[in-house]
Amino acid sequence: MFDRLDDILIRYQQVMEELNDPEVVGDQEHFRKLMKEQTDLAPIVEKYTEYKQEKQNEQESLELLEGESDEEMRELAKEELAASKENIARIEKELKVLLLPKDPMDDKNVIVEIRAGAGGDEAALFAADLFRMYNKYAESQRWKVEMMSANENGIGGFKEVVFMISGSSVYSKMKYESGVHRVQRVPETESGGRIHTSTVTVAIMPEAEEVDVHLDMNDVRIDVFRASGNGGQCVNTTDSAVRIIHIPTGIVISCQDEKSQRKNKEKGRKVLRSRLYEMELEKKQKEEAAYRKNQVGTGDRSEKIRTYNFPQGRCTDHRIKLTLHRLDSIMNGDLEEIVDSLIAADQAAKLSNMEEGY
Repeated sequence: MFDRLDDILIRYQQVMEELNDPEVVGDQEHFRKLMKEQTDLAPIVEKYTEYKQEKQNEQESLELLEGESDEEMRELAKEELAASKENIARIEKELKVLLLPKDPMDDKNVIVEIRAGAGGDEAALFAADLFRMYNKYAESQRWKVEMMSANENGIGGFKEVVFMISGSSVYSKMKYESGVHRVQRVPETESGGRIHTSTVTVAIMPEAEEVDVHLDMNDVRIDVFRASGNGGQCVNTTDSAVRIIHIPTGIVISCQDEKSQRKNKEKGRKVLRSRLYEMELEKKQKEEAAYRKNQVGTGDRSEKIRTYNFPQGRCTDHRIKLTLHRLDSIMNGDLEEIVDSLIAADQAAKLSNMEEGY
């Protein structure tokens, strides 16, 4: 591990030297790549520098113990030695986490699909609640949300809603949201006051660039039709809505959010490319099942990941057995504690897998 850390330190110094080179500053593409590398390496270098300082403190305390006869000074040296040993052990663990292989998709934007499952209108209403929750969370992270398509149920809910979240490291935090979200509450549509259980499916797909997925337009059929629902006078009077059908897989994408047919086509192709990319990723994950067996789930849409219990005001994430009794703030986008706990659990599982030899 320390040979690797020394190599990282050398590389970091090389990157910093290059960034100060006027010729490099003139090459914007190369400069951006170096800035990205510098940002990735900086936390490791800072932590390794802290580690080396603590090792030096440990050595100085040992030397003081060996050469000091004054009992008071020896006690002080013992305390400092104990503190240094404790810090060294902590920093070593933190360095191991920082050296874990980074998910290459962590920096990507995401396309989110929320679909109402079991529960009829109540499931559609909760799908709208989740859409609002993710919008609030994105706002707190200073991310941008762009609507791709929506299928409303007429009473304020969504049968399906698709949207993009873009910003800094979106996938790294949102990827744990894929799966079945269960809600337990008295529905607005229920007059008898009985608690119902409904489900909503969330899929988080990394935005696929053209370099990630080759989309052969010969495999695609595009139909245009007149949009329905709210959206302004132009939406309902022109053939601006599009339906994109990927013939080899049978995937169907509908987009009618924009007034422009061209913009709807662009959005539809974006969603289709990300769907195809997700299919490839799922295939790879199945092949790597042995390595992933202890990791926190991030892709299985059939996995029940979370329960939102309104009568008790609690939210439970079943993967890490975390229960929080502040449902109101969570539904208002306060997901940070859940996300941080999921990231920590995933890192712990990856460290365990590495130690087992995977």
